[in-house]
Amino acid sequence: MIQRLLETYGYLAVLLLVGLESLGIPLPGETALLTASAYAAAGHLSIVGVIAAAAVGAVLGDAGAYWIGRTGGLALIRRYGRFLRVDDAKLERAQDFFRRHGGKTVFFGRFVSLLRMLAALLAGVTRMPYARFSLYNATGGICWALLFGSLGYGFGRQLPRLEHAIGQAGALVVLLAALLVALILVGRWAVNNAAEIRAWVTRSIKRIGASPFLRRLSERHPRAWSFVARRFAATEYLGLHLTIGLGLSLGALWLFGGISEDIIHHDPLTQFDLTIAHAFYRHASPTGVAIAKGVSLLGSPACIAAWGLVVVALFVVRRQYLLLVGWIAALAGGDLLDVALKQVFHRTRPTWDVPLVTALGWSFPSGHAMGSLVAYGMLAYVLVRELHGRRRRLAVIAGATLLILSIGLSRMYLGVHYFSDVIGGYAAGVVWLAACISGLEVVRRRPRSLGP
Repeated sequence: MIQRLLETYGYLAVLLLVGLESLGIPLPGETALLTASAYAAAGHLSIVGVIAAAAVGAVLGDAGAYWIGRTGGLALIRRYGRFLRVDDAKLERAQDFFRRHGGKTVFFGRFVSLLRMLAALLAGVTRMPYARFSLYNATGGICWALLFGSLGYGFGRQLPRLEHAIGQAGALVVLLAALLVALILVGRWAVNNAAEIRAWVTRSIKRIGASPFLRRLSERHPRAWSFVARRFAATEYLGLHLTIGLGLSLGALWLFGGISEDIIHHDPLTQFDLTIAHAFYRHASPTGVAIAKGVSLLGSPACIAAWGLVVVALFVVRRQYLLLVGWIAALAGGDLLDVALKQVFHRTRPTWDVPLVTALGWSFPSGHAMGSLVAYGMLAYVLVRELHGRRRRLAVIAGATLLILSIGLSRMYLGVHYFSDVIGGYAAGVVWLAACISGLEVVRRRPRSLGP
């Protein structure tokens, strides 16, 4: 259909399809640009005309979406927003977001399929200044048309592969962006409702402690009951922080045990591993592999060791010897744990007739997954201790979490690890990371009265 439109209407078809997609109508505007660029490579159209038509369509379509959102969107939200739980407070937060990040959202949204149809509309609803919107809209539209027009022109003979690669990359960007937003929202909610959460936990503990069984237990064993109660006191030395660390370690250890048992006995989890691995392998693209290699490199032992030495130097310069010992123990111990577990399980890596990349060693657990969780998790712990302000701390935690998950996903995408390898690596990493952080907190919180 797109080919017939291009053959009949040429540049006008490109302008209309791109413009209508930018207006919010789900039409294949990007595909039309790529196809028209391939036609230009074959000599049927001018690539300059194709890029110009796509840029004009993108800018005009986004401008129309902006004015639709500005003239009618706000009234609709205020009238029917209660059905979607959108009130004035949430609308004010959205407007504040666009005041601070609206330009980046409009510009980069042009390169992501879902955001391409929403960014301009949301900019209008939140009443982003039109002059500022126009600047980023025009810049984004022109850059997008130049980039994808050039790609389509350069790879005109491999158009199906190009479309598939761009779709894979766009889907990955949307997935990671959605995950990051979810992490930020959950973290912000937890911080904003910290008092209510603590009150709810306190009420729940009191309700549980008031049960007849526990009352009889506390009366019969007062010393044991007092010891347990102190383990849940936030201000008590070796109290709540140590209990949380122990709970995380036990939970992660239980998860690792369940996964390793399934692997040893070839339970249904191993079949799920094969299904996921083949799905990634079938949908792999050159662009996706290149992106996954770059992300995977961030979790490699060489990369972690390189910036880990920089952190060691900073601790030495600042004379933070407690953190220095904890840092070295976390990274070195995580590597030793990874080697030991691999030697215990001896699980072979996924095998392919034409592997995407080559990896040596055993498969379970994933060293990249475990190493990245320990290293970036420890770095996040150090930064959270040093930084002031909730937003900065939330940004560090969300960024570290997103990076760790991305590294694990990249290992599965490259076909060098199974799903259970990555989850097992995360579980083992949580056990070791929780132990290291708990140990640091025990020493750091040690009362002076107890001596060195």
